[in-house]
Amino acid sequence: MTSAIRKLVDNFTEADIDDEIIIMRLDTGELLGLDGTSAEIWRLIDGARDREELIGALASNYEMGRRQLAHDVGEFLGQLKDAGLIAVE
Repeated sequence: MTSAIRKLVDNFTEADIDDEIIIMRLDTGELLGLDGTSAEIWRLIDGARDREELIGALASNYEMGRRQLAHDVGEFLGQLKDAGLIAVE
C-alpha cells in the first residue's frame, strides 16, 4: 500500500504571488519561497497522491531521467517533512 502525502495545514500559511508560492511557518515565522519545480510539487500535494504519483505527474513536464526526478522529489519532500510542512500517511 502506498502512503499519501498531505500538507500539515495547521503549521503554515501560504500565498501565491505571481509564479511563486510564499510559505510562512507559524512556529518560527520562517519564510520559504517556492517557484518552478518546487512550486509545482507543492501544488500537487493534495493528500491523495503518494511520492510515485507526484513523480509521474512531473515526469511528462521535465526532460530529465525518472531516476534523477525521483531523487530531486525525494530530497524536496524530505526538506518539507523536516520543516513540519508535510506528513506521509
